[in-house]
Amino acid sequence: MNAVHLTAILELSIVDQPTPEPLAGEARVRLKAAALNHRDVWIKQGQYAGLKFPSQPGSDGAGVVEKVGAGVGADWVGGEVIINPSFNWGSRAAAQGPDFTILGLPREGTLAEVITVPVCQLAPKPKHLRWTEAAALPLAGLTAYRALFSRARLQPREKVLISGVGGGVASLALQFAVAHGAEVYVTSGHDEKIERAIGLGAAGGFNYTHAGWAKTALHSHTDRLFDVIVDSAGGDGFEALIDLAAPGGRLVFFGATKGNPPNLPLRKVFWRQLSLLGTTMGSPADWREMLGFVERHRIVPVVSSVFPLARVDDAFALMESGGQFGKIVVTM
Repeated sequence: MNAVHLTAILELSIVDQPTPEPLAGEARVRLKAAALNHRDVWIKQGQYAGLKFPSQPGSDGAGVVEKVGAGVGADWVGGEVIINPSFNWGSRAAAQGPDFTILGLPREGTLAEVITVPVCQLAPKPKHLRWTEAAALPLAGLTAYRALFSRARLQPREKVLISGVGGGVASLALQFAVAHGAEVYVTSGHDEKIERAIGLGAAGGFNYTHAGWAKTALHSHTDRLFDVIVDSAGGDGFEALIDLAAPGGRLVFFGATKGNPPNLPLRKVFWRQLSLLGTTMGSPADWREMLGFVERHRIVPVVSSVFPLARVDDAFALMESGGQFGKIVVTM
């Protein structure tokens, strides 16, 4: 079978390797599609902890169970499934435990024609989704769901600001928040991405490359600032997000692509009763609830581009350029 291997930093190749056999408690899944995440790019660039070579990246995938190991019911065989990439969360819903890992490192990931995973990581593919859409859901959907609902406790009719719309998590957070009845705004460095977000239900947006964008947003929303702000960048722009938070607001963040904020105005945070909420991935309960939410609201993840496995380099190049809106999918 063919699989993508990272043989060294910045060096991807497609290799032919033996088809893996499922161990006890595992299932072998013949993948129909996988999807990229920024995590895969950071691994490729050598900017992720626990690197090893060769490494088989990929955290998102959907396919058909073709074989099961000892102790797994035969009724799984032939099932259309998606894979939960959050492994060994632990016993506490509040945070992951010390054994938590994400599919794709250290365990071999989904950028392959076939993988084996513990059957407890599988769930039936939502019937309303195509293979490419199902593959786009797991990591981004789980991260967005936990951020909005488990951590920020989003309520209908609250006002939400989602920064950096266009990425997989941000686009699904937008769709989830709109489906939940929130009033959603976005930021982006590209006007066309803001327009795409409005097409998905956003009430408006702000281009953060424009000088004074945060003041414009502040002045145009003085009647009611943002109850929930979702961010994955941090950096210089984080202080502006604090200014845009309503009293009692919640800022939830799942990344720091721009690094640590150079300033954290604690007086604003405590005086306005703000909550700063870190989050990542999600628990098994978050996974089940996310899938139920997607089914009830018929959420369809936005697929930006689809590449065959033979063009995986092009898929990575698109993600590295930041040119996508939604998820980049690789088909097998």
